[in-house]
Amino acid sequence: MTRQSDWHISSYSGTNDNCVEVKVMDASLPGVVRARDSKDISLPEVRVPAAAWGAFVAYVSHPEI
Repeated sequence: MTRQSDWHISSYSGTNDNCVEVKVMDASLPGVVRARDSKDISLPEVRVPAAAWGAFVAYVSHPEI
């Protein structure tokens, strides 16, 4: 499995890569955050507006969640 340097694995993945990778900056898709399965990067990715991704990250960052 090839890793590209502009994709970042979630810090919750641990050593087994069982999580997601995200790409927050992509010149070909401005304003879009891309997410994919870190175990099989050939699967389709999810694309969301950057503002929605920011709201999601802010929400799950609260300790009470």
